[in-house]
Formats: sequence, C-alpha cells, structure tokens
Amino acid sequence: MVNVQNVTKIYGSRRVVDNISFTLGDRGVLGFLGPNGAGKSTTMNIIAGYTSSSAGSVTVNGSEILEDPIGAKRNVGYLPERPPLYPEMTVTDYLSFMFDLKKLSLPKKAHIAEICAAVGIVPVQKRIIKNLSKGFQQRVGLAQAMLGNPRLLIMDEPTVGLDPVQILEIRSLIREIGKRSAVIFSSHILQEVQAVCDRVIVINNGILIANDTLENLSRLGDNRQLLSVEGPGEELLLAIRILPGLKSVRLLDHSGEPGVCNFELETETGQDLRRDLFRLLAAKNWPILSLYRSGISLEDAFVRLTAGDNAALAALAAGSGDNAATDEPGIEAPEAAAPEAASSESAAPEAVPGEQNPAALDAGEADGQPEANPDATKGEIQ
Repeated sequence: MVNVQNVTKIYGSRRVVDNISFTLGDRGVLGFLGPNGAGKSTTMNIIAGYTSSSAGSVTVNGSEILEDPIGAKRNVGYLPERPPLYPEMTVTDYLSFMFDLKKLSLPKKAHIAEICAAVGIVPVQKRIIKNLSKGFQQRVGLAQAMLGNPRLLIMDEPTVGLDPVQILEIRSLIREIGKRSAVIFSSHILQEVQAVCDRVIVINNGILIANDTLENLSRLGDNRQLLSVEGPGEELLLAIRILPGLKSVRLLDHSGEPGVCNFELETETGQDLRRDLFRLLAAKNWPILSLYRSGISLEDAFVRLTAGDNAALAALAAGSGDNAATDEPGIEAPEAAAPEAASSESAAPEAVPGEQNPAALDAGEADGQPEANPDATKGEIQ
C-alpha cells in the first residue's frame, strides 16, 4: 500500500527528514515514534501529500504522491495534529462539505451517519464546531479523515484531548480499521502504541533508527531470562554456571515457596540455553517451574534508542528484529556523525502550493498548521 523510498526534507541547512525508507502493507497499524522535533509530523505530511519532499519518493497504492497527487490522495485519509476544522460550521455541514470536496460516490447521508456513529459524535452533529470541547473537535477531525473509507489512514496524535473512556473507544476503533486498511499512527503515549500497533518505526533527528515488531523491540539488547527451579540453591548455582553461552547467573531472593529458587540468567547475544538447561536439570531431577525472557518495556526501548544506546543500536544493526515476518526492508543503523548540511542547490526546495511554513514545521513540526481555508483546501484535498 505505502512505499517510502529515501525520503528527505530540507529546510534551509537543516535536514528535518534524512533518507527514510519503509513499506506498509494493505492492512495493519504502524506506530510512528520519535522525540519532539524528530521529523514524525513532517514525514506524515509528505506521505499524505500535504507537503513535498526534497528528495525521494512516496507511492500510495501504486500512485506516486508528486507525479499523481490526485490518484494517491484518493486512497488517503489524514488527521493532522491540529484537525483542519471550519469552526463556524455545524458538524453535519462540515462533514457534508468534506464529502463533496473529496468527490465521494458513496451514499452521502448514510455514510456520514455511519462515520459519526463510529467515532461517537452523533449527539453533537447539529452543534457548531467552535462550541464543542477539544475532545469532540478531535473526533470530528477523525471523522473527516475516515470519510470514503480510505485504504490508508494517517493519524498524528489522534487521542489528544480525549478523556480516558474516549481514548479506549478510539483505540478500539483504530484496531478495527487496521484489520481492513493500512494505518499510520503517531502518539507520545507509548502505552497507547503498545495497545494498538502491530509494528513500530522510531526516528530520531530525522533518521530512521528502528523498524520492528513490538515483541522484538521488547528484547532489544536484553538477553536476560528468569528461571524458577525446585532444588538446592547453591548446588543449582554451581551446576548452571558451567553451561556454555552463559554470561552470568545470579541467585535471587527465595520465592517464599519452600525448596524453590529463582535465578536471573544473562546469555551471550544469540545464545539459546533452553535445551541444555532442561537436560542439565532433568538429569539431576530438579524440576523447572518456569523460564521466561525478561523483556524491556517499549518506553525503555524508546529511551535507549533515542539516547544512542550503543548496545541497543548494535542489536538492531545485527538484525535482532524479525523483518522477514513483516516483509519489511532491513533495519539500518544510524550514522554516528550528524548529517552534513545541505548544499546550496538543495537548501531552498521549490515551493509547492498549499505547503506549510517551513519555519513553523521546524519549530514544532505541526505547530505551524495553517488555519483552514475553504478555497485553499479545495486545491489540496482530492
């Protein structure tokens, strides 16, 4: 569905997005993570056709976003961080206007009613948008993105301003959409990403540093396992220490269950001790009660990656992620050095109608969203 190849965005002498490549299939939810100013919103703006790239290409359902913008945008629904609303309109009038602007061929009244029910805005359909709470305005913005049942839905912080119940409802909705469409989902709430995403991309300083499943990221550079065994603690410790590929073993506090000992094992990278461990303990009649990997949270993985943790980056470069399972290109380790400044020829990319103010994007990526203008929007949304 989406093929992003070597996309770069330059503002002045700064590379906001630096040679990013990834693909996304026909369905599934891709989490887009990175610190403030990392280039997330800029990348999503480029994929949605809202702004142009300085180099590289984006293909959506076979249509290149710059060569065939109308064809590409027909497949895209986009919710920026600040929803592009018309505050003087009622919710129904706004969605009707957006329906016509997108030139949709679905049954208009029935489709709008279906979308309103899905995002939970039926009770406020007749109200003026500027009088709605921030949470309801966010839902109205999501409703316009979903009009036409786009094959690709891009959402930048879609749950900002929602209460806990609304957040759970939107998460559930995103999961359902991901079963039939491709979704790119950005959020600073990492528990939210963990709850709805199938795969995660992490970018930092405009560079893609991780593209993997949540399961593999939880193992990032962490080769520890927790073992619970029934048997004599000191004898167990001495016996386990001789296993090849074991980096360290530590006897933890007793579990409180008589005769049961807990150990923390750390293996060499790529080593699997399970079979050798089973044979050793079975031969001595010491039953294994549990053995599981001590993974790290997505928050820990995010912090380690964006802080330049060498062990975490080395694990990615070594291919610890299972990219083959997702048909994704291999993960590229970032260069240690900062990217070079753009040459004078590329420092001033050609202006594109409707493009955002570079200075505003530079300052906070999406903080410079222009206010909605019906005339300007007509030329952008197809």
